[in-house]
Amino acid sequence: MRLIKARVQGYRSVIDSGWFDVESGKTILVGPNEAGKTAILQALQKLNPPDGIELFDPLRDYPRAKYDEDIEKGGVNPSTHTVVEGHFFLEDNDKEKVPNAYRDAIYIFGRHLDNSTWHDISNVPAQLTFSEVEKDFLKMIAHFQDIAFKENVTQDLIDAIQTEYETAISGIDRSSIITVDQAKQLHSWLKRNIKYLDDNNSKENARYEKIESQIERPEVHAKVLASCKELLPKFILFSNYFRIKPVLHLRKLADRIASNSLDDSQYDYGNICLLKFLGFTPKELADAGDTSAFNLNDPTQYERYKAQLDTRDYRLNAATIRLTQAICEVWNPMQDSRDANKLRIKVDGQYLKVVVEDELGVEVELDQRSEGFQWMGSFYVVFFAEASDKHKNAILLLDEPGQSLHALKQAEFRETLSKLSAKNQTIYTTHSPFLVGTDELDKVRVVEMVDRTVGTKVHLSLTATDDGAILPLQEALGYDLAQSMFFHKKNLVLEGLTDMWYLESLSSLLTEGGKTGINEQIAMIPANCASKVVYFATILKAQHLKIAALLDSDAEGELAAKQDILVNELGNKRILRTKDVYDGPVATPEIEDILRDTLLDIAKDQCGWDVIEMAKAQEKRPIVDILVSEVKRDFSKYKLSKAFVRWAREHTLSDLQKNEIVCAEKLAEKINKALQ
Repeated sequence: MRLIKARVQGYRSVIDSGWFDVESGKTILVGPNEAGKTAILQALQKLNPPDGIELFDPLRDYPRAKYDEDIEKGGVNPSTHTVVEGHFFLEDNDKEKVPNAYRDAIYIFGRHLDNSTWHDISNVPAQLTFSEVEKDFLKMIAHFQDIAFKENVTQDLIDAIQTEYETAISGIDRSSIITVDQAKQLHSWLKRNIKYLDDNNSKENARYEKIESQIERPEVHAKVLASCKELLPKFILFSNYFRIKPVLHLRKLADRIASNSLDDSQYDYGNICLLKFLGFTPKELADAGDTSAFNLNDPTQYERYKAQLDTRDYRLNAATIRLTQAICEVWNPMQDSRDANKLRIKVDGQYLKVVVEDELGVEVELDQRSEGFQWMGSFYVVFFAEASDKHKNAILLLDEPGQSLHALKQAEFRETLSKLSAKNQTIYTTHSPFLVGTDELDKVRVVEMVDRTVGTKVHLSLTATDDGAILPLQEALGYDLAQSMFFHKKNLVLEGLTDMWYLESLSSLLTEGGKTGINEQIAMIPANCASKVVYFATILKAQHLKIAALLDSDAEGELAAKQDILVNELGNKRILRTKDVYDGPVATPEIEDILRDTLLDIAKDQCGWDVIEMAKAQEKRPIVDILVSEVKRDFSKYKLSKAFVRWAREHTLSDLQKNEIVCAEKLAEKINKALQ
């Protein structure tokens, strides 16, 4: 089951976060310190936490400034106030566990301030109301009584058909949803009176089957709800990452496990994960090194003891090779540097030691390596060793991961987080630009403390009233631009970020579909608007790089394309416009018009903006103009492009319209040719 959106209300700094979408892989919460990012994760964890996690405490967790007015004076009832709510989508393996009519269900789960929970389900057959079946039941009563009369049944039994029905429906309001118990009573009434059903009356037989099918719905609905609750993932928050202790006493650790007296301050949890990763329990290794069970003066027993140690050493050597390879995969040491990276696990009697070996064979204990290396190694072991255990069917919440890593290592660590999110849906907070890739800005949610009266907000677009909230995004974009200047010889300047998302997604669809996408050596540079394209082009051209520009064919794009400076810098052949590849009725097409039909469907299905009929009636009008006029303030080019990115990840090239594929191929061809 996958979380698709969430909301937090009345928790510490969060008065109302607003609804925010959650990606299928990783979702990144970005914002400055004290913005409320941690509070969002803490509230999410309490939605469905693992055992041993403290739940909501109204005194401690409700917003302090509002506690007296809302809680003490009774303005807010803890038993009805939903603090955190999540909407979940059934994944393919989940759908097999519910009836076909419920496979597209959205499961809704919430927790109140008093820690009571509630759930519901949407996008499923409507729940049964009494008004829906009342007329058919009354006609069924008349039919039963008529047949009973014809069969010379006593008047008391004929009257009982009516009175027993009235008993079954007592307490049911016409507009009420029929409960499971009420449905069972009605079903029992039907079964008791089936003997009065005329087998030769096809109309009444059909009515009987219809009613029977209808009153089964409450029980089916309840069973689906129960199944969904069983499928609900745990939310596991990691704000303090456990470390691996470089030296540990195996017997003492085994004894602490046996007595259930683990000490996190002694790194017990981290070391148990390490041993699990290696394929041992502390007791196994402790027993292997225990000489008390052997008489070492006896040659036979000595050989048995030695064979036991040899077996342990062989297994450890194989396990440490696997561990080293795994750590290096995420640490990515430079081959020509003095960066020590080879981990070794050494066991001497009851002592296990974790050491790191450099290229000269010099060994140092793990705690003498950099803080970043220790953190990365510990992170990998704890997370991946446990992934098949309690992290299975879990949503991982990571609070500021990788803070101790060097900036460039943080950038590499993004790949580790991607690997992690491939198995477990992951939400992490950061204020580091290096943990936000410019190719994953659609996965970013900006968290901002607007002010203390409004509280923490999670924005749906990459905007905020506080510049500090989006600073990591600005820095990430700036870093990638700088990298492009120095490392990418070919650069395509675009009007904005949404253009880059469309092109990247189209290129991926083309490549995966066996077509030629945009050359991977071409860097895409968003200029923020058409008028600024010339400035970016000039800066990049000064670095003796190959530059092309892609502009929309609207008024602003056409004006920018005709700027003398841009023409002189690039030449007409490297100033590309959307009308060069678009073959449709729109005279001034923007990049969205190249994907017109697909975007109209996405706008309706994912954004709730249904302008399909209007677009058909106004086919010469740009799609963005239509959306702006109809959706008004709710329309966002950012939201539409983000929805397309999500759609592209879940679809193939063949899902685009034929004319859209042709345009995409032409566009990729022109871009590649301009920068060949």
